Amino acid sequence: MVVFNVWKNLAVVSLGIAVVCLGGCTETPTNEQLAVWRKEASDRNAEIVAEKTKNNQSREWNLVIQGQTATGNTETLNWSQLQNLATDNVNTIDPNHIIHPEKVFKFTGISVISLLKNFGSQSEITEITFVCYDAYQVTINIKDLLKYPIILAVAKDGQPIPREQGGPIYLIFPYIEYPEIRKKYEAGIWAFYVTHMILGTEPAKVSIGDRELNVADLDQLPQVSLTQNVGYRVWWPSDQVQLSGVRLRDVLKLADVDLNTTSSVVVRGKPPVYRRNSQPIELVTEDILKCDILLATRWGNDKQRIPARMGGPVALAFSDNCPSRTKNQRWVTFVEELIPQL
Repeated sequence: MVVFNVWKNLAVVSLGIAVVCLGGCTETPTNEQLAVWRKEASDRNAEIVAEKTKNNQSREWNLVIQGQTATGNTETLNWSQLQNLATDNVNTIDPNHIIHPEKVFKFTGISVISLLKNFGSQSEITEITFVCYDAYQVTINIKDLLKYPIILAVAKDGQPIPREQGGPIYLIFPYIEYPEIRKKYEAGIWAFYVTHMILGTEPAKVSIGDRELNVADLDQLPQVSLTQNVGYRVWWPSDQVQLSGVRLRDVLKLADVDLNTTSSVVVRGKPPVYRRNSQPIELVTEDILKCDILLATRWGNDKQRIPARMGGPVALAFSDNCPSRTKNQRWVTFVEELIPQL
């Protein structure tokens, strides 16, 4: 959409030049004049791109802070607030910059440790997890945040960070000043388009209509375990894992959802990619009733709680006995909401 509007506006600039000529030009423009006009059109085009980029970010992009916050509530920083907080600078290479991987850029952003001090609780938070638009997540140890100037960058060499380069919010590390950090936090940990910052791990909560079920509610239901390879994107073992939790059909029954009149259920997780109306994670009622679709809350033989660094506290899991149409869908992390479809 931006490209379309930009070219439309660029055409208007060019048309304006042509109209001026038609009304008052008596001679063919010289090459020098044409060069000036082209530069004016190009400069105007750049202004339009910058303005539209800025407006889109201002309108659409927030940073949501959740987990063990000082108030116990979700904190949301809009784009304007993020810009005001962005007072930290880090000069570093960008290992994800394909064309110039060794070029040093000036990143401007917000110190993660300052966000923790402003919004975190005084409890024993040992790590912070950053969730991205596409459901990727990375986790950083608090000790490293205290030691290194790790920031959520919103500008690169004084300009907003393009989406294809990790923006609008890009988690970056000071490779130049502290080269030793590169061994622990390699290029894959530089998180693109960050949307959420999770302090520790949140309490488990799942909304169904006007009902909200917590971990105590889920623990009252029959517990089921699966041992198989998991379908989560990152930070899980590659071999078989034991997952424990509750069947989706039991959760819906607890929330008084009548599956006889429900055609399907949409599962939504925290990452925006799981919340798109155009591509929902939708499970048909027949499969919900016949196969083990779990809301997993624990993992491993010792049934540990699923932490935020693994997509917890609640994650969607499919057993191997589910039809391909179901188990081949994305395994949703950070599950927050179930929406019955009539």
